[in-house]
Amino acid sequence: MPRWVLLEHVAAPDDPVGRHYDLLLEAGESCRTWRLAEIPRAGGPAVPAVAIAPHRLAWLDHVAGEVSGGRGFARRVDGGTADVAEPADGRLGEAARIVVRVRGAVLAGVLVVEQAEGLWSAAVVTRG
Repeated sequence: MPRWVLLEHVAAPDDPVGRHYDLLLEAGESCRTWRLAEIPRAGGPAVPAVAIAPHRLAWLDHVAGEVSGGRGFARRVDGGTADVAEPADGRLGEAARIVVRVRGAVLAGVLVVEQAEGLWSAAVVTRG
């Protein structure tokens, strides 16, 4: 089962709002990563997501600390393991639609991260 983590990232110099969340899903030797303006809520609307550069696996175990290169501060909000429903082969590295069941304190349920017409979104479509 791949691991996942949700990080709150503050004071990133390229973030005009000053705070966003990074969603990381383990995909082989690195993590697929998306920047979220807010945390998706069970049964709520999908939130816009921006695919960003893959992150090192070490971030899956990150609790809190400065981001190298003066890129702000990140702290763990939630995390755990995921049961992969899509893609069917379980390879998360290049998929344009990822469906996983997560069981976290903040994110719990079926998480769908997908790209449609060039834009990414993330939603928790069912609870638990």
